Amino acid sequence: MVDKRCSLQEAIQMINDNDMITFSGFVIWRRPMAAVYEMLRQEKKGLHLVEVNSGTHAEVLVGAGAVSIWESCWIGHELYGKIPYCLDRKLKERSVIVEDYSHQHMLYRMTAGAMGIPYLPTWASRGTDILNPEYDMLEKAGLRDGSNEKIPAKKFDFAQDPFYNEGELIHVPAVQPHVCIVHAQQVGEEGTIRISGQTYSDEQAIKASDLVIVLAEEIVPESYLREEPERNLIPGYLVDAIVELPWSAHPTGAYGYYDADGAFIREFAAASKTDEGFKAWADEWVFGVRSHAEYLNKLGVSRLEKLRANSYRKYSTKVKRGER
Repeated sequence: MVDKRCSLQEAIQMINDNDMITFSGFVIWRRPMAAVYEMLRQEKKGLHLVEVNSGTHAEVLVGAGAVSIWESCWIGHELYGKIPYCLDRKLKERSVIVEDYSHQHMLYRMTAGAMGIPYLPTWASRGTDILNPEYDMLEKAGLRDGSNEKIPAKKFDFAQDPFYNEGELIHVPAVQPHVCIVHAQQVGEEGTIRISGQTYSDEQAIKASDLVIVLAEEIVPESYLREEPERNLIPGYLVDAIVELPWSAHPTGAYGYYDADGAFIREFAAASKTDEGFKAWADEWVFGVRSHAEYLNKLGVSRLEKLRANSYRKYSTKVKRGER
């Protein structure tokens, strides 16, 4: 058995500047936030972020200037902040290249990468400006010249259906990131991943990527995971590094373990409206703490315990929710 356990710092050292990165989860759920903070502490730069769906974690990376290219379909904080102020600001400054696809396009791109095929056909977004070549921003930046093997020669291609004569099909290129960083509730000693609740597009993102790093709430025996293999998402041989790190998705949520910290996300979204506000927030919550343990100590036990999920209901019974 290869021991894949390592510290958070060691895992993030596997990531290089300019790498193409993707993440697990969906908007404010199961994002490996502790890894994002550590990437900033290690001053990772020039990252090419490609995701089926983006969220709070990406806003942190973009706001800190760690991202040079962003490809996805949406970014925000769900009900805690609809506007991605950091990406909006960086786009206007022309310091980040934004390549816009539809949600289905991004899922198909990641699926093609997971399958090891160069593209997948679809009809999605016909009649929209997403397909307008004027908005091929990587082409305009001269980055589709073949010098980067991770960037396809075209944003889209088109072909007639050769089988049923159903018209023109859109071909979306596969994406195969250098690194996928995953948050999971449980991971086995050899890397087998078990995710509770919705798995979103995690399977496709993991299988499409060259290197897979897993942050887990707990490491459990492989023998335990093998008792119910149908509940496991990914076999251990696809995983390169595992880090046992409770609360590592905070402030996003982890089903069955803790709720999303809506107040924290809302405060971050408000701070990110300006560059000065973002820097002040990052100085306090990223650079003002030296480790994940210090981050949790700063949050405090009472705040974390309020978010902790009830073991039966799988969500916190202490968080005040909306009323009719």
